[in-house]
Amino acid sequence: MDDTHYMRTALGLAEKGAGYTSPNPMVGAVVVRDGHIVGRGWHEAVGGPHAEVNALEDAGPLADGATLYVTLEPCNHTGRTPPCTQKILESGVRRVVVAMDDPNPEVKGGGNDCLKNRGVAVTTGVCEAEARRLNESFIKYVKTRRPFVVLKCAATLDGSIATRTGDARWVSGEASRAFVHQLRHRMDGIMVGIGTVISDNPSLTTRLDSGKGLDPTRIILDSKLSIPEDAKVLRLESGADTVLVTGEAVSDTKKAVLRNKGIRVISAPLRDGGINLDLLMNRLGYIGITSLLIEGGSRVIASALQARIVDKIMFFYAPKILGGDDGIPICRGAGPKLMRQCIPIRDMNVRQFGEDIMVEGYIDKSKTW
Repeated sequence: MDDTHYMRTALGLAEKGAGYTSPNPMVGAVVVRDGHIVGRGWHEAVGGPHAEVNALEDAGPLADGATLYVTLEPCNHTGRTPPCTQKILESGVRRVVVAMDDPNPEVKGGGNDCLKNRGVAVTTGVCEAEARRLNESFIKYVKTRRPFVVLKCAATLDGSIATRTGDARWVSGEASRAFVHQLRHRMDGIMVGIGTVISDNPSLTTRLDSGKGLDPTRIILDSKLSIPEDAKVLRLESGADTVLVTGEAVSDTKKAVLRNKGIRVISAPLRDGGINLDLLMNRLGYIGITSLLIEGGSRVIASALQARIVDKIMFFYAPKILGGDDGIPICRGAGPKLMRQCIPIRDMNVRQFGEDIMVEGYIDKSKTW
């Protein structure tokens, strides 16, 4: 029996839940009997049945004596749904193969131990690296109560995100932009600075070809609450909130005007003239933002990196050269004096979207800079 093959099938099913399960993880499961998959399932939406339950229901009586493959340790506690271990035991499954333990320190190991103690054979760690990457946002959030932060930008080959006039339409190609909308669908929140709102007047919504994408919560850094009244983010018909993050010195009257329009306004301490992003991550985690996409502009990108809140970068490079030194750079502001003080990136991967190249990697927080 090829455990890896079946687990990768389960991981593919788990992906189907992207964007719909937060703050819970994406989970997939398959039931295998006599070398054939007889049941498939995934966690389809927050509050709904878990992947194991869906797969076992799909398998029906064929689950008796079968092997269950699941990408995350089955739960052994009652939340919005009954414990999955109960369903597994009732099904007659003889063996359970798990990709990764539950990262929640309060429940880790409980599901596996429950099954073992009731005579079910349990194998763990199959395709663990893939499973952990799939749920990297959930893992960080459940351990720290802070969002997993992805920093995205689109730039020319010589490192500009816009011309000297601020024109950025379009740096990247259609295929890259389509992927970014898929990324927005997967993330709880999207964050930009007030400069981006003023110059580009973006909607910060999700637009997928299928038309079924979910909008992320729009988070605007606006320390002086200077957002224009006609900004699109204030007038959208969307299922997601717009949140303005402003300085503590802004008058209550100014905040009340926006709150009366249904806009959420939160105050945050300042640091070096801008919002203290490190403290803001605690606040965003408190209101349930488990994953955050930062889309700019250049000062916000630099501030996020300097505040060390970024976990992952996605830099899209288009086959274009601005050819001057007066464009808007990816990062704006003072950088380090020495090359050894650069921010280290690990586990890099390169992907191509149309003619664009995306460089993806993780901030190496084990090193100092």
